[in-house]
Amino acid sequence: MTWVKICATTNLSDAQASLAAGANALGFIFAPSTRQIETSKAAEIVAALPAAIEKIGVFVNETPDRVAEIALEGGLTGAQLHGDEPPSELAEYRRTLGRRRKLIKTLQARELLAEGGDHRLNAYLEEHGSLDAILLDAGRPGQRGGTGTRFDWEAAVPRVQKIKTVLPVVIAGGLTAENVRQAIRIFEPWGVDVVSGVEREPGKKDEVKLRSFLAAVHRSNAARREEKT
Repeated sequence: MTWVKICATTNLSDAQASLAAGANALGFIFAPSTRQIETSKAAEIVAALPAAIEKIGVFVNETPDRVAEIALEGGLTGAQLHGDEPPSELAEYRRTLGRRRKLIKTLQARELLAEGGDHRLNAYLEEHGSLDAILLDAGRPGQRGGTGTRFDWEAAVPRVQKIKTVLPVVIAGGLTAENVRQAIRIFEPWGVDVVSGVEREPGKKDEVKLRSFLAAVHRSNAARREEKT
């Protein structure tokens, strides 16, 4: 079953629509962005949600102590490090966040596919004991996520396979209802993460796109189960 995170939640109605469509997790962006949310507002939304749904905060180059503080104040169940957080600091993020909350590190596919990318990936994989998953995104200079563009999926397959030997992998970047089945077929990831592909405008979800996206994921899961029987 593919884990699905609907990121950049900014209001309760969008959160409820994501849950109704079948999402496993919601993301809240606490870094400068058109989709940024204040901690107090996120806490209000989280308080109105079922306990079973995961609530993941997205942070960019925030200190470990501040990540833990926002996670506590916001009632978050996990944190996604979406900046340049070095491998050497992951243990400290884990220590301050604790083991009860999920810790995901985002890596940019373009960096892993560039010269020296394999060395960069190895450095993070060596710290796998501090992480619960790695998210592979298609950011670009000046915009780390929510670009609505894909990375080179075929070229990234070897990198993804390497990650999967150590940690669960989440695929993000340019996913839509029309292409998520292809992404799942190519990567067989633990999870997928979507922002712009289910929005009508930045920070505002489109219920039809949400339902279509989750339906496509569920169809993909059903097809994979049939192939294995």
